[in-house]
Amino acid sequence: MNRTIELTKQLIRQESVTPDDAGCQDIIAEHLSALGFHEERLPFGDVDNLWMRKGSAKPLVVFAGHTDVVPTGPELQWSSPPFDPVITDGYLYGRGTADMKGSIAAMIVACENYFAENNSPNGSMAFLITSDEEGPAINGTKKVIDTLESRGDKIDFCIVGEPTSSESIADTIKNGRRGSLNGTLLIKGTQGHIAYPQLAANPIHLFSPALQELCSIEWDKGNEHFPPTSFQISNINAGTGATNVIPGSMEVIFNFRYSSSITHQQLQDQFQSVLHKHGLSFDIIWSLSGAPFITEIGTLTDAVNRAVKQVTGNFAQLSTSGGTSDGRFIAPTGAQVIELGPSNQTIHKINECVKIDDLNTLTSIYEEILANLLD
Repeated sequence: MNRTIELTKQLIRQESVTPDDAGCQDIIAEHLSALGFHEERLPFGDVDNLWMRKGSAKPLVVFAGHTDVVPTGPELQWSSPPFDPVITDGYLYGRGTADMKGSIAAMIVACENYFAENNSPNGSMAFLITSDEEGPAINGTKKVIDTLESRGDKIDFCIVGEPTSSESIADTIKNGRRGSLNGTLLIKGTQGHIAYPQLAANPIHLFSPALQELCSIEWDKGNEHFPPTSFQISNINAGTGATNVIPGSMEVIFNFRYSSSITHQQLQDQFQSVLHKHGLSFDIIWSLSGAPFITEIGTLTDAVNRAVKQVTGNFAQLSTSGGTSDGRFIAPTGAQVIELGPSNQTIHKINECVKIDDLNTLTSIYEEILANLLD
């Protein structure tokens, strides 16, 4: 069995449900230290973070990833234990195989292969690894970037190992992501007996016209990089559980996935103006998960596309679709950021898996990216 697969299996065996690293970063540090990387641990709260760098010259090329995984769900529904990696019919099964321990293993082996042939790269390399990507993402990459920025360590190029592939390995790479703005809205009414509605104020009824208007708004038209902004409600909660009580309040949890054609402040202002227009009494808490970012076609995208073409014979499609990633914390520093990893078809699912051949191909692509950027 090759080194990428063996290392992936070793990482899978660590039960690193977010934010627990469970020793994954010890394994990573051991491999990278052997290559001459300097190890720096940056723990914040209950989150383990690892920054390892080799060299001091520019440009600085960084591989970024996370060791934490989402919960397994009902383990009895898995075809094999989720933290006991099993190979069946050319696929490696286990929690984190695709998201994203397989990518981390491929990155490490790519570095081992690259430095075995290149003793004097024209630049330096680093790894930024966190155990807080699947969780709140407060004490992970964001805090590490704050630390690096405070001491003037600037990342030039960053490859994030998120699972971006769709039908075939490296058919899609992300060169940006939409912004994500969350809101928790409390609509205030007056509780009362359902037989005497004139003595109460039903917050569900009060909010309904505003909801209809909010759902019909075209927030923006999008642009060449992003589709139009999307508004979605994920949770509505109201009532006491009784059939004869008008609730006194209603909670609405919602999200904007927004383009770079609009700001989060504009979204907040427009949203609240609709509530005021309908005369609602409300409280609202806003939470910005990340602003939209884009890496324009240039040095990094060219290096990645040349590597993909050389290894696979195909060209990758640039995309900004999908959810958020830790790239949202790295891109604002001025770094060029792309995301490239295995198939996303089974991520977060029961029986998460990755094709063995895909991990080997990904290793070769990562190695070629390093050569394109540092030779």
